[in-house]
Amino acid sequence: MEELSQEQSKTLTKADIVDSVHRRIGFSKKDSSEITEKVFEAIKKSLERGEHVKLSGFGKFEVRQKRSRRGRNPQTGAEIEIAPRKVLSFRASQILRHALVESQE
Repeated sequence: MEELSQEQSKTLTKADIVDSVHRRIGFSKKDSSEITEKVFEAIKKSLERGEHVKLSGFGKFEVRQKRSRRGRNPQTGAEIEIAPRKVLSFRASQILRHALVESQE
């Protein structure tokens, strides 16, 4: 996207993405919002189906299954069984990782 000025938040929001699509491509705000929503909906649906989402030059999202494990209740110290669960993971592409390293130099 575009570089943030020092007054702007360092958190990129969906509204920021919609605004950027509106300014860069020239679509109306309504069309830009619909496009953004449809892209995020497609990503969400793919992840719900257990598919990996790979965005070239950005990274890969995938849902992983974590197995059950033993844990401890921090208040009582009692051992508990932590149920298996699904977690979303993201792995940045080499291009993104390189860009992040370059931006720090």
